[in-house]
Parts: sequence; C-alpha cells; structure tokens
Amino acid sequence: MGSDAESAVQLDWRDFDDDSLPPLLQSAVQTFVAHGYHGTTTRTLAAAANMSVPGLYHHFASKQAIIVAIMDYAMDDLWRRSIVAQAEAGPDLERQLALHIECLALFHAHRKELAFLAATELRSLEPDARTQHIAARDRQERMLVEILRAGAATGAFRATDARQVARALITMCTGISQWFDAAGPLSATAIAEDYVGYARRIVLGG
Repeated sequence: MGSDAESAVQLDWRDFDDDSLPPLLQSAVQTFVAHGYHGTTTRTLAAAANMSVPGLYHHFASKQAIIVAIMDYAMDDLWRRSIVAQAEAGPDLERQLALHIECLALFHAHRKELAFLAATELRSLEPDARTQHIAARDRQERMLVEILRAGAATGAFRATDARQVARALITMCTGISQWFDAAGPLSATAIAEDYVGYARRIVLGG
C-alpha cells in the first residue's frame, strides 16, 4: 500500500470540486447513465463528445474500452481517497471507521454517476475486465474488513463477522448514489455525518 499512499499524499479526500476525468469520459458517463451500456452506440458516444466516430476510436478502441476506463477511474479514485482518509485517522480504530464511512458516503454522493455505473455495469464487462474490477472492489472491501477485525480483536467493536458487517455498511453507503440529489434538503456532508452515526451504532452499539 506504500506506493499508493505516496501517490495520493497530496489528495484532499473530501474535495470533489476538481474532476480529473477527461471530458470524453465525462460525456460517456452521462450517456451510459441515460441509456445503459447496451442501449448506447459508439455513434451516440461520439456525438455526445462532439466528435466523429473515427475521432473517438483515436482515443479508445471500443465502447468496451470506454466503460472499462470509467470503472477503473471510479475504483482508483475511491481507493486513493480511502488511503488518505485512513492515514488521517491514524491508529485510532474508531476514527478509522468513522473516516472510512465518511469517505464512502461522500464519494457515492459527489460521484454518484460514476458509482452508479461501477455498481450496475459490472455485468457488461468482458471476462478479463470483470475479473479486474472485482479484484479492485474486493481490495476496497478488505480495507473496511481489516478495520473491523482489528476493532473486534481489541473488544472495541461488536463485529464477530467482520466481512458481513463490512458488506452491510458498504451497501448502506453505495445506495446513496441511487437517490442523492445535490439540490435536495441534505448536503453530502450532512448525509456523511449521519451515516457515520449509523455505522457507530451498528458497530459500537448504543
């Protein structure tokens, strides 16, 4: 994890204002969300990006390559933010849990379209890409599992089955991408704060 931490050291994990996703992929995200992977043609993707089809192929060899690039970006972005959040928490396991859940909640609110595609279009990936995406997803899950196991070992957490608890907490956070509305009554920050409270009650009791 050392090299990942070094590459992410300058990242403000709570800041989502700077979107480094290339414009072509940004337009592809919107198109895939609107029409689904199988309902989107290469011609539609090119038109959304104000490009010709040959111009699109200059950047990506296929529609599959585009969805893979989007899903890789989503998992990489979440992973880098999670590493920095854990480093900020230090050795305090309760704080590690709180900041990890805050990170998950903020990501799935601010990057809701990316998160939605990463969750729903796994079925559209070809076998090698699917295997790679599942590995990235499992790596992300293991970070929370390890926090929960460490807390259970010290008696701080009530998590006899850390993997099951981790999946419940992750599912709770990933669901935000399906309903969050930036124009709604609750901000992403407020929702993240609430979700940290829910996680604490599940893991700490009370």
